[in-house]
Amino acid sequence: MVYNYLADLVVLLHALFVLFVLLGGFLVHWRPVIAWGHIPAVIWAASIEFLGWICPLTPMENMLRNKGGGTGYATGFVEHYIMPLLYPAALTRNMQIGFGLTVLGLNLVIYLRVWQKIRETGEGKSR
Repeated sequence: MVYNYLADLVVLLHALFVLFVLLGGFLVHWRPVIAWGHIPAVIWAASIEFLGWICPLTPMENMLRNKGGGTGYATGFVEHYIMPLLYPAALTRNMQIGFGLTVLGLNLVIYLRVWQKIRETGEGKSR
């Protein structure tokens, strides 16, 4: 039973990571220092999508589900949890690349705004 709770916790952490990757740029807009964690997270997430990798959290969840007497799944986190919310069909390679481009594009726009804000307010200049 504890394994099922741990697997659910992994899913929650995984979902929070995905949200941080997608929307963390808004936190950077609020507190630029967050970029030190957000930029590597975006690079990691985009790399997983572009290269067709599976995030290590997915096998961890599957292992915990198996130990809890349940069954895991053979697909990645995005295909298993996110895709049913967005698309009725299975995840394709082109969709993965599209997700990667979306992550990069969204964050590029946000970071351009952050950079513009810093330039306008003079933050980061020596006093």
